[in-house]
Amino acid sequence: MIVRPRLQTGFMENKLAHEFHVTYFDADCGRIRNESFDSRMEAERFASRQCAGEESWAVIDEIAVEQTRIAA
Repeated sequence: MIVRPRLQTGFMENKLAHEFHVTYFDADCGRIRNESFDSRMEAERFASRQCAGEESWAVIDEIAVEQTRIAA
């Protein structure tokens, strides 16, 4: 029995990735804002900088994102 590898062109590969969204209160302008980060460490560092004053707050949400890659 001979097994030949299949050559696939134009197929799609789905991967699950994570983004970290930081929602925070910007006391300078009085608005709620958000930023997105690729790593939890970057998001935590940014959130801690935003929580400098008494009225400041920040929330980090981990979001699962499906990334699609098309192979040629």
